Amino acid sequence: VRFVACRLVCLCEGSDPPEGTIRRQILMSMKTGKGWIDIGKADLADEFLEIAMSNVEKLYAKLLKGCDSEADIHVHKADVEKNLFKVLSYQAESAVAQGDFQKAVMCVQRCKDMLMKLPKETCYLSILCYNFGVETYEQKRYEQSSFWLSLLYSYVCPCVANFFSALHMSFKLPVCFSFQAKVLRLLATAYFEWDCNLYLDKALKAISLANQVAMCYCICAVAEFLHHEMSLDFCLNTAKLLLEHGRESVGFDFLKSVPERFESSLDLGKFTVLHIEFLLQNKRELLAKQKVEEVIIGHYTGKQLLPEALNRLHIILWDTAAKHYEAKSYSEALHWYNYSVSFYTPGQIDQNLAKLQRNMASCYLHLKQVDKAKEAVKEAERCDPNSIFTKFSIYKIAVMEKDTDKVYTKHVFISFQNEQHVVAIKALEYLSEHVQDCQRLFARRLSNHLFMSKLLSTGRILITFSYFWCQLSQFCPSDKAVLIAQKTCLLMATAIDLDMGRQQVTPSEQMELMTQALQHLQACKEIWKVLKLTGDFAKDPTDTLLLLYEFEARSKLNDPTLYNLMESVWEQPQIEVKTLEIIASLAMESPARYPVLCKKALKSALSLHRKQTVIDAVKFSKCLHSLINLSLPTGLTDLDACVLQEMWDYFEDALSVVSSTNAYPEMEILWLMTRAWNTGIFQYTVGKYKEAEQWCGLGMRFLNHLGSLKKTYEGHVSVSRWI
Repeated sequence: VRFVACRLVCLCEGSDPPEGTIRRQILMSMKTGKGWIDIGKADLADEFLEIAMSNVEKLYAKLLKGCDSEADIHVHKADVEKNLFKVLSYQAESAVAQGDFQKAVMCVQRCKDMLMKLPKETCYLSILCYNFGVETYEQKRYEQSSFWLSLLYSYVCPCVANFFSALHMSFKLPVCFSFQAKVLRLLATAYFEWDCNLYLDKALKAISLANQVAMCYCICAVAEFLHHEMSLDFCLNTAKLLLEHGRESVGFDFLKSVPERFESSLDLGKFTVLHIEFLLQNKRELLAKQKVEEVIIGHYTGKQLLPEALNRLHIILWDTAAKHYEAKSYSEALHWYNYSVSFYTPGQIDQNLAKLQRNMASCYLHLKQVDKAKEAVKEAERCDPNSIFTKFSIYKIAVMEKDTDKVYTKHVFISFQNEQHVVAIKALEYLSEHVQDCQRLFARRLSNHLFMSKLLSTGRILITFSYFWCQLSQFCPSDKAVLIAQKTCLLMATAIDLDMGRQQVTPSEQMELMTQALQHLQACKEIWKVLKLTGDFAKDPTDTLLLLYEFEARSKLNDPTLYNLMESVWEQPQIEVKTLEIIASLAMESPARYPVLCKKALKSALSLHRKQTVIDAVKFSKCLHSLINLSLPTGLTDLDACVLQEMWDYFEDALSVVSSTNAYPEMEILWLMTRAWNTGIFQYTVGKYKEAEQWCGLGMRFLNHLGSLKKTYEGHVSVSRWI
């Protein structure tokens, strides 16, 4: 309609139309041209934009004829320039859409020259340049994209900022900074995509400028806060946001400036504690220490922190000390613990103080300062005399001094009787490190079945204790409970040997651990044979664990008897799918590599999956994926016909399951389709056209079962493209 109306107006135009008619023609021509651009027909827009430009010139000439003064000329010129600016900007849009870069540059340059007279159009021109930059980037015209974005940053963005500053609109500046940063990041990306080697420096410079602009954004926003009345909690949250999002310099400056405004507030300590916390997070321990010492001085000169802030400070101090303790910097840990002690008054009784003193005692013991450790433990005992942890500290000192008095050697057993399993295990750990002859000491106690069951129920015994208890259990009577305990300990010892062997150890260390695991397994098997004669263990998983542990150990030792072991496994009627899948995984886990065993285990697992009343499509897909990956390596073109037939059967199996359920994972269907298609393409490249057609056709059958991805891949999977 607009197109027809504009045509009619142009046809009805006389030789000397009045001003109103010319203005109407300009407006209609611009809107018609813009309409064609917006629907993607920029070539049709050019004619109407040229008409608009011609009418702008006519209007200007007509207005000049009726001017009597210089002032009138300026008024009319300004009026015409607004229309001229819009026509030029639309012509630039049309040129970019048609790929006419030179014309677009010329139009934008003329618009840029007019900004001094039309400052309010600056934002419009900046958005126009940005859109040009994005559009050309998406079309992979990186040189043009970098031009538009560079032009935008170097001239238009500063003009926008100056415009807002001139109007005292400071609240707009953060938006301007954010826009500049966005422009610079896209510019850097355009440089990288254009030529990352040639324009690397320019790209890095753009990124650096973007980071600086983003920082200006923060500084501007923070400066704006300081001009308003804000609550202390609001300022506190602002500081947290700045520091948590990597704006440390702005955040620390903000933390320094805000306290001056809240000097009389009782909550001011929150700022100080936050300052200390973030100094520590940024590895500025010296400054943090100075701040803590200032707080300690204030604590004794009438400027105490409120309880909430003080508790938070204690937590920070303890966490810092704990980190140094873990790093074995015991002197530094003591330094931070001493800061915490400084806030307690002499003679104060507090359970936290007791814990603090125990921590300090541990540091002193590591530093071999036993006398100071005793003083710290004595203070802990005064604050919390009934704590099992305090008794454990006393026990550690006694062991270090080689005092094997019953009061201390019974500490482990007292701990178990009081359900303090963690402390008991720590005591065992400490005792095993410092006392040479433990067997005689604990043999009698191990005969206590309740004690053994409590020990095993904790589930937190390391290899030292597994081996330790296995050795000591030999002193106990061979009844069922002790045999179960021995079996459990040996299984745990084996599991830990295997786990340690999986870690980053040398080949010789791994061999030693695997050999040790087999020794534990052999002992466990003997005990298990005896145990099975004493009752029904149908639901006990020991047989499965023994099989898996032995398979892993022998496979990693490259033991030739592994195949004999597996022959008995294939004959087992009740073996579980999960067990077979684990065996398959272990068979290929470095340094083991047994593809034949892996393949056989996966085949057996797949067979069991098929026998299920309701097939678990997810588990079936994972098993089939592993089997195909093993049997049909990616990239091989010269495949044996038997192998291809076997793979074909697997794909047919998968297709039958996919057809019978909606639960088959879509990504697995896509993977099967891709593998089948690629296999066809490989056959095609070696001249096996019949096989190629069969495999590509198989891939197309999987395509029909894709859901949301079907449309995406229909165009990619087309036989006509290849054959």
